[in-house]
Formats: sequence, C-alpha cells, structure tokens
Amino acid sequence: MTLASLLLIVLASVIHATWNLLAKRAASVGPVFVFAYNLVACVAYAPWVLYLLARGTIDWTLAGVGFVLLSGLIHLAYSLCLQRGYQVADLSVVYPVARGTGPMLSTIGAILLLGEMPNGRSLGGLALVVIGITLIATRGDLAAFSRPEGQAGVRWGTTTGGLIATYTVVDAYAVKALGLTPVILDWFSNLLRFFLLAPVVGSNPRRAMIAMKGHWWLALGVGLLSPLSYILILAALQNGAPLSLVAPMREMSMMVGALLAMIILRETVGIWRLVGCGVLIMGVIALAGA
Repeated sequence: MTLASLLLIVLASVIHATWNLLAKRAASVGPVFVFAYNLVACVAYAPWVLYLLARGTIDWTLAGVGFVLLSGLIHLAYSLCLQRGYQVADLSVVYPVARGTGPMLSTIGAILLLGEMPNGRSLGGLALVVIGITLIATRGDLAAFSRPEGQAGVRWGTTTGGLIATYTVVDAYAVKALGLTPVILDWFSNLLRFFLLAPVVGSNPRRAMIAMKGHWWLALGVGLLSPLSYILILAALQNGAPLSLVAPMREMSMMVGALLAMIILRETVGIWRLVGCGVLIMGVIALAGA
C-alpha cells in the first residue's frame, strides 16, 4: 500500500469518527436527521459532480447505474440502522461493534468476490483489529453482551456492521472494476437516499421541522463530513489499495470515536477501552506494513 493511500485512510478515519459524534448528538431525531444531512450533502457536493459531468469523462454503463442504485439502497439502510442504534445505546458500544463487524465481513467478501488473498501479516493485523474492537466494545467484560443495553448496542451495531461490509464490497467493485469516480458514486447514492426519504418528511413537514429544531448545524456537519470521509476511502481503493487491508485499517476511527465519546459526551471509557485502542493501533501498523 502506498503512503498516499495510507494518508487518505488515516484522514478518512478521523473525519468519520467526527461525523459519527455529531450524528450521536442528534440521535433523537431519527430518519428526519438522515434526510436533512443527505440534503446538505447533495447541495454541497453538487458543484464538484456537475464539473465532472460537464467534462464528459464519466462513462455510464448499465452495470454502473445498477451499482449506484444498489449502493444507495444499502447506504440508506445503514444510515437508518446507525441512527436507531444511537437512539438505544451508547456511541462507544454501537460504533465499535458496527465498525468491527464491517472489516471482518468486508475482508471475507474481498477474498471471495474480488479475488484478494491477504498474507499472514495482514491476517494477524486483522485479528488484532478485531480484538481491539472487542475490548473497546466490552471494556474487557464479555458479560457486557448479556446486559440489556449491551445487547441493544451489539444487535444494532452488528446489523449496521453487516450493511457496512455489504456497501464496502459493492462500492469497491464499482470503483475498482467498473471505474466509477468516487464522488460520482457517493453523490448519486446520497441523491437516491434523499428521494427515498422525502415522502417520510413530506407526510408531515411541520413535525419534521420541529424535530430538526436546534439540530441543523449537526446536519450541516454530517452532510459535509460523511461524504468526504467515504470519498477518501474510495479514492484509496481506486488508487490500488486492496479492500482486504483498507476495510480494517479504516477502523482507526474506532480509537478516535472512543476518545471523543469520553471527552465530549462524557461516556465512561476506562482502562480496557484504552487498551483496546492500543491493540487496534498495533493491528493497523501490521496492516500498513503488509
């Protein structure tokens, strides 16, 4: 993996953790908030997309259109599941479980569907990433999975993680095999989510506006940062970085997310989550040298 790809992934991880912190603070709003930040994303990134379309360098195919539609549907399900998870459980549980399940399944998908074969070092790094995430999610106490709040966090986190793995493999194929431009893929995916959620908001606009009161600045932040973090990941993939390494490496955001949850949301972190962050970093270092 090149240094440029590594830097893209590191930057994307920091941005990703930041927008998830903002989304957690608007957890009570639910689907209306997802609609709002998708609206921001569509408007903010439209000039970039229009510029690329005006250049005429985008070669649309039936397969490309199909993958954009599929990506939009999966990302919509992911956004709704993540927001629901933040309603019923802590960021420091839902986020690590979601981000931990994703790379495991993404790596399996990369091996089965994209023909990537990770070496021993990368598999060892992946194992360390998973162990680190488990420590962050459970605080070193596996009994946490049996508690009601832990079960809710694991249930929604795992569902979200499965969707992360699905869209990661789908989008990786779209940019690597079909040659779709990352910002084009992400923008049209956001546009589809916008239209699919519009009836939910349009059925009662007054209620939606009341729900968003005081949350528009959060929607602005998520709408700007969420696409950017993912576009950087897709750019790394398009530049040749293997999905089986990128998927777990981007989980450096786990460490940032846990620390932000401790500092800003005042969630309990404790020694085991800090140890988990250390193990996670070791795994990332192993993956970076694989």
